[in-house]
Amino acid sequence: MTHAELVLDAKAELAEGPCWLADRGLLAWVDIMAGRVHLFDPASGADRAVEIGQPVGAAVPTDDGRLALAVRDGFALLDLDRAHVELIVEVERELTGNRMNDGKSDPGGRFWAGTMALDMRAGAGALYRLDATRNVELMVPGVSVSNGLGWSPDSRLMYYIDSPERRVDVFDFDATSGAIANRRPFLRVGGGDPDGMAVDAGGGLWVAVWGAGKVLHFLPDATFSDEIDLPASRVTSCCFGGPDLQDLYITSAWQGMAEDQRSREPLAGGIFRGRPGIQGQPTREYRMRS
Repeated sequence: MTHAELVLDAKAELAEGPCWLADRGLLAWVDIMAGRVHLFDPASGADRAVEIGQPVGAAVPTDDGRLALAVRDGFALLDLDRAHVELIVEVERELTGNRMNDGKSDPGGRFWAGTMALDMRAGAGALYRLDATRNVELMVPGVSVSNGLGWSPDSRLMYYIDSPERRVDVFDFDATSGAIANRRPFLRVGGGDPDGMAVDAGGGLWVAVWGAGKVLHFLPDATFSDEIDLPASRVTSCCFGGPDLQDLYITSAWQGMAEDQRSREPLAGGIFRGRPGIQGQPTREYRMRS
């Protein structure tokens, strides 16, 4: 078992979507319901927050130096230097009880993100794909809590988590077209709800488990390998970063905790880092230019 160290006592209600920005040497992460995108500098310990003005579920770098966001109303772009937010396409805006949640870019540069109901109503969400032309396509309907995404190093598989199902599913993936097919269960998760995840350079999966205080490591054949233990039970997501892509940054939350539980978990909502001795894949950009 590997233990994670606290690197930022953020006390975020719902920290999520960690994303390593290699060109800046920064970790981007979001505090969903607070509507903030954060930029954390591991070298100095400084953390800068940018107000988005609405809940934000995910952030990924773009090929022009901005961040692409999955926000409550759809997909948006954030200019980090000017702190300017531009909504580029609406998604489910008529569903006022829904919001965007976790998201990532695929090997072809498309931005995938899913939705969920604020009351976590079963089947109320979906998974969407945004391409370079700003066209949005519904890819997986009837989702309850759209969460972790990841792709195998050879780009032939896409992994996906709908948290209440308590499993990771896998699709066959076509990197050229972005098409998915043949959804099937890949592995089951016990002890809590699988949330966000990362896929390492060897094809292993690192799954954050909400309620368990752990990130679980599974080999490419779905065999359990190891776990990272945290002093916060509501673990939300993880990503590889650092100059050698061997730092596993992990986000957590205190959302929904009773006061006595928060007092027992004073570091809930913090950002943590583990060094599992395995290298991750570089962060993929949302490509707006063909």
